[in-house]
Amino acid sequence: MGTDSTEGFAEDGEGPSRLVQVAPFRIAATTVTNAQFRAFVRATQHVTDAEQVGSSFVFWLQVSAAQRARVRQLPRGLPWWLPVEGACWQRPQGPGSGILARLDHPVVHVSWRDANAYCAWAGLRLPTEAEWEYAARGGLEGQRYPWGDELHGDGGDMCNVWRGRFPDAPATGWQPGPVAAQQFAPNGFGLHQTSGNVWEWCADWFSPSYHLDTSAQNPRQVRLTGRRSMRGGSFLCHPSYCNRYRVAGRSSNTPDSTASNIGFRVAA
Repeated sequence: MGTDSTEGFAEDGEGPSRLVQVAPFRIAATTVTNAQFRAFVRATQHVTDAEQVGSSFVFWLQVSAAQRARVRQLPRGLPWWLPVEGACWQRPQGPGSGILARLDHPVVHVSWRDANAYCAWAGLRLPTEAEWEYAARGGLEGQRYPWGDELHGDGGDMCNVWRGRFPDAPATGWQPGPVAAQQFAPNGFGLHQTSGNVWEWCADWFSPSYHLDTSAQNPRQVRLTGRRSMRGGSFLCHPSYCNRYRVAGRSSNTPDSTASNIGFRVAA
């Protein structure tokens, strides 16, 4: 687990690499889709954190110029994130958008708390970081990605990550945003898109000292840190900005955070 490479981010606590052991577990082949989350909401009347707040963060190229013009205040240091009123899992780009044509896409704008509520309803749970990384590697050891060391395979793109110069508009015709949960080929364990597309919440609290804080047997960071772990990267990842779509990559966010590139995968 982890890496000894220097291509990552020291502040994330990706390394050093070490051997860990996890008990048998199950994990979903894909992230939870819009269709699956819609069934949960219909059954429970759950109101997500984004809906309660009345807004969520959307990447600037996912919304129209008119919507961008209405935004008055941008997050400090992150001008590509727009707080869009009305954006939520049902309206990924805000008012006027919808999910009917994207029921097979990952649900987004879900907080860690929303993901945990879904798991409670479904009789499942979020994977630990160790489980996630073991499954994401697909049986490979020490490789950057679920399919090997090279970002591009013989057939071209292997995952949905940023194309072009971040955060400028891509010149390739590629549109920033999630794609269908099964669009790319699975890894050796049958899991789709454990690199790129959307960030995936994990059960652990996040800490850069994860490797020091956790056991080698079924490791899980239980010390409260204020931030929950996320794995896998998203469609916004790029070597020049967020090279965290490698299987050893780590990130985090507060449990109530939502955005157009955050989803989750379930385990049991």
